[in-house]
Amino acid sequence: MKKWMLALTLAGGVIALSACNQSGGSTVAESTAGDITQDELYEAMKEKVGAQALQQLVYEKVLSEKYKVTDKELDDKVAELKKQLGENFEAALLQYGYANEEDFKETMKLGMMQEKAGLKSITDKELKEAYENYKPEIKARHILVADEKTALEVKQKLDAGEKFEDVSNTYSTDEAAKASGGDLGWFDATAQMDPAFLKAALALKVNEISAPVKSSFGYHIIQVTEQKEKESYEKMKDQLKRELLTTEKMNNVMQKEIKDAKVKISDKDLKNALDPQATTAH
Repeated sequence: MKKWMLALTLAGGVIALSACNQSGGSTVAESTAGDITQDELYEAMKEKVGAQALQQLVYEKVLSEKYKVTDKELDDKVAELKKQLGENFEAALLQYGYANEEDFKETMKLGMMQEKAGLKSITDKELKEAYENYKPEIKARHILVADEKTALEVKQKLDAGEKFEDVSNTYSTDEAAKASGGDLGWFDATAQMDPAFLKAALALKVNEISAPVKSSFGYHIIQVTEQKEKESYEKMKDQLKRELLTTEKMNNVMQKEIKDAKVKISDKDLKNALDPQATTAH
């Protein structure tokens, strides 16, 4: 599931803020030290979670008019998440502040409406550019050393025909990878790796050995051992669309939806609630 969608899972209770803005000074709690009114409660909650709550309420109102999510779609998405999290699903709900699964589904439904809005905004030009730039998964191995001089020595030995596994065992400081001859397994451009290493690895042809590559960990000598075939554009369109739904893209989509809906906020304390920088919800 995309990170931007997981990120919008606010604490389920923030939506309750909307129920507090009712008739003026009704008392919600009494004590010998004094009473607490609805206005006081509203102001306190507004200060703590007001921006997030208002943002979610506005998004739901604006998107529900244009993007429909069926019960089956919602159930399938939750089932997918359950499969990913396994026995940790219930604990994850508690961690994000949800009372139960139905409570969670309300926010998940909003995420799915946002996803539909985002997917609709992606142009054929963007998709074709993404396809042209797409690099299939590769399987690679590396030898990591502390300095360039040692990396050049490693490169020289490999070029002379010494076995990668033997050189890795002698020189590599990556103990985890060294145990398997430097093998790093399969990965693609979305992998959470050092950017310099990832760029260099993806640029290699199968069996090609790189020059020394400097990263935040030291110097690498990299070899790509296998590469998967690139599928057709038609087969990859759906995958590419979802990969294009970055947080920045979704923020831009939502700002356009809000502008088109002519949303105006009358509460001066929450006037910036729909600014993407105002909350950490998305």
